[in-house]
Amino acid sequence: MNAPVNPAPGQPGYSRAQFGDLQPDGTPGGGGDVSLDLILDVSVSVALEVGRTKITVRELLQLSQGSILELDRLAGEPLDVLVNGVRVARGEVVVVNDKFGIRLIEVVSPSERLERAK
Repeated sequence: MNAPVNPAPGQPGYSRAQFGDLQPDGTPGGGGDVSLDLILDVSVSVALEVGRTKITVRELLQLSQGSILELDRLAGEPLDVLVNGVRVARGEVVVVNDKFGIRLIEVVSPSERLERAK
C-alpha cells in the first residue's frame, strides 16, 4: 500500500498558502468585513462561579447534608460569568420574575481575554 506523497516546493501540485495580515487586535485585515453569521447559532455553556476551594479526598468523603465549604470569595463580591469555562464578565445576582439572573457590572475586553489565553 503506497502512502500519499505531498509535493515538494517547486514541483507540480505544490502551492504556498496565502493569508491576509492580522490587525493588532487579532482580527483579519484587508480582506473586507468579517461576518459572524456563521457562528451566531452555535450554543455555548454559560455558568456563574460563586467561588472556589481546594479540599482533600478525605474531606470530600466526609461531606454530608448540612456541611459547609468555605470559598475563596467574600460575601457580596461579584460572581464570575464563565462562557465555556472562560471568564467573560463579573456580575451580581438579581431576581427577575421569581428566577435568578445576573446583572453584568464588568465585561472583560477582547484584548484581556486574548492575554489570558496565552
